[in-house]
Amino acid sequence: MKELKRYAIVFILFGLIAFFSVLSPHFFTQQNLTNIFVQQSYVIIAAVGLSFVMISGGMDLSIGYQMSVVGVTTAVLVKWIGLPFPVSLALGLVMGIGLGALNGLLSVTLKVHTLIVTLGTMTVFQGLSYIISRQSVILNLPPAFKFFGQGYIFGFLPFSVVLMICTVALAGFILNFTRFGRQVYGIGSNEETARLSGVNVIFIRMIVFSICGFFVALASIVLFGRSGSASSSTGPGTEFTAMTSAILGGVSFVGGEGKMWGLVTGVLILGVLGNGMQLVGLNTYVQYIVKGMVLLLAVGFDLLQKKSLAKASVRVSGKNAA
Repeated sequence: MKELKRYAIVFILFGLIAFFSVLSPHFFTQQNLTNIFVQQSYVIIAAVGLSFVMISGGMDLSIGYQMSVVGVTTAVLVKWIGLPFPVSLALGLVMGIGLGALNGLLSVTLKVHTLIVTLGTMTVFQGLSYIISRQSVILNLPPAFKFFGQGYIFGFLPFSVVLMICTVALAGFILNFTRFGRQVYGIGSNEETARLSGVNVIFIRMIVFSICGFFVALASIVLFGRSGSASSSTGPGTEFTAMTSAILGGVSFVGGEGKMWGLVTGVLILGVLGNGMQLVGLNTYVQYIVKGMVLLLAVGFDLLQKKSLAKASVRVSGKNAA
């Protein structure tokens, strides 16, 4: 029963695939399934970054406009300033790390919940993005830029999907097999206990937000590369999808829990939902309603699980004391 509950999200994914395969003959095709993976690759990369923050007990609402700032900045460096793409890419990734570190610095300095801090920086990043882009759409990005979102390896492997798989594997290794990963889980489970155990909580939070900024910047390059153009309106909204996917995939809203396979499954569920609803003729606004309901249900289920575990822990402690 415990294993069934643990892998219920996988059964939900396969159930949705079967459901939409019956409703639409165009759903279960190689081309469409490949499109789902390609379309969701940047979301998974961004969600991986967000998961580090969430597992540590924080939240980052600014990742959508972080993507916007990094994307337009990289495009400006390439198209308007004329820097080589590798240099522009490196500067964009460094900028992403800097934006993430800024969120971490503000949260530990102001001692305000990360939800409030990143709500503020989200607005700052929004204004910064439009200033950098001069409210213009930057067209005709170079082929090297487009390759991140449109390119193929060996003629059949989408580069964005390969990059996504490498990102998930790297994040899984860091979280499951390193001391740093154990400290991230420890802070999310009980920050005070982690501090008393000798964990430098402030340092770990700074690193966690910096890692998030790096992965979000990488996701931005994939997204802008896929569209072939850069606009400040591209990127915002990703935070909602990434957060919903993370919680749906078992990354706890209050920290301390989460696995990469669950995160990927959560993203794919939303991807299958969106793709399937589009194929059967449901409009965008209905999709918004469904995705919003999925978020509410996922958060509610997560909090109920936490309460159940807390009550069980109290009962066990009471029995031991007796």
